Amino acid sequence: MILNNVNTITGDGPVNISIKSGNTTADALQLTFDNALAFPGLVNSHDHLDFNLFPQLGNRFYNNYTEWGKHIQTNYKAEIAAVLKVPLALRVKWGIFKNLLCGVTTVVNHGEPLPVVNAPITVEQCHSIHSVQFEKRWKLKLNNPLKRKLPVVIHVGEGNDEQSNREIDTLISWNLLKKKLIGVHGVAMTAEQAKKFEAVIWCPESNYFLLNKTAAAGDLKNHTTILFGTDSTLTGSWNIWDHIRRARETNMLTDAELYGSLHSGESSNRQLDDDYKGSIVIVKKNETASSFDSFYATQPDNILLVVNNGEVRLFDNTMLDQLEQLDLKEFSKVFIGRTCKYVHGDLPGLMQQIKAYYPGAIFPVTAI
Repeated sequence: MILNNVNTITGDGPVNISIKSGNTTADALQLTFDNALAFPGLVNSHDHLDFNLFPQLGNRFYNNYTEWGKHIQTNYKAEIAAVLKVPLALRVKWGIFKNLLCGVTTVVNHGEPLPVVNAPITVEQCHSIHSVQFEKRWKLKLNNPLKRKLPVVIHVGEGNDEQSNREIDTLISWNLLKKKLIGVHGVAMTAEQAKKFEAVIWCPESNYFLLNKTAAAGDLKNHTTILFGTDSTLTGSWNIWDHIRRARETNMLTDAELYGSLHSGESSNRQLDDDYKGSIVIVKKNETASSFDSFYATQPDNILLVVNNGEVRLFDNTMLDQLEQLDLKEFSKVFIGRTCKYVHGDLPGLMQQIKAYYPGAIFPVTAI
C-alpha cells in the first residue's frame, strides 16, 4: 500500500509512505491525498472496554475513587443495571469500535481477560490489579511469582486526599518482588513516588470529572514515563480527542511530549516506518496550521483513513473511489455528524443488538 502526498508531524513537506501487510489486495493499493496529515495509530493505554455504554455517572466532585464508587453504586443502581443487561461480548465490541472511530489502533484493556475475536484494532490484555482498595488479595496478586516478569497495571492515587497518597506508599512497600509498576491516574502521586513506577497513565478528563484535579504530569514526567488513557465513558467522553485537548490545555506536557504519550511514550521524532507495523491514521490537515495544531484539532469526522497491521479498518466516503477494490461487504456505513465512514465489521448490526437489550443506549454515530 502506498500513501501518496501526506504530511507528517516532523516533516517539512508531503511524502509518500509504503506499508506492507502480506495482503495482496491491500499491498496493491495506491492512495493519493490532498492536505492530509499522517501519524501512527493512537495508543489508548487505559480503557475498560466493557464499560463504554455507560453515561457519565456522578453529580459532584469526590475526594477519591472509593467515595465515587460507593456513591454511584447507591444512587445509580437503575442506570448500572440497565447497561449490564447487555451481554459482555457486545459491550466489549462496542468499546473496540469506540476506539477505532477515533483513530486508536491499540487499546490496553484493564481488568479480567475479555472475549475479543477478530477485532479491527489491537487489543492488549495486561496483568491488571484494580486497586489497593477494591481488589481482593491484591498483595498476593502483586507478588505472584509466576508473573514476576510481567508489569503490573493498577489504579493508584486516584484522589486528592491524604488517603490517596498513602495508598501509593502502601503499594510500593508491598511490591516485594520489585515488579515493574504501571500506575493509572496517580493524581495524588509525588515526584519521589513516581521514581518507583515504570510509567504513569495519565487520564486527565476522567480525573477532572471525578476530582476536579489531575496528576501533576509536568512534574512526574521528570521521574517516569507518561502514557495516555481515557478510562471508560463512566467518567469521560467517548471521543479520545476531547481528552487529548483537555490535556493540552493544562500545558503540563509539551506538544511533542503529549504526542509521545499517545504512542507508548515514543518521541515525536520517530519516523513512520515498519516499527509501527503498518498502523497509520490519515486526517484532514488545516492548510494554515502547523502539524501539531492540526493533529490536536482532529475530530473523528475528519479522519480519512485508519490502517492497522497493514489492513484498512476505516475510511471516509471521499476515499471510496480509490478503495473500490476492497471487499466492501466486510465494511458497514455509519455517519459521524454529516460525514460518512466505512468501518470494518458490522457496526450497525452491533448497535441494533445492543438496543435490543438496552433501548436507552446512545451512540455517537448513526447507522445505515
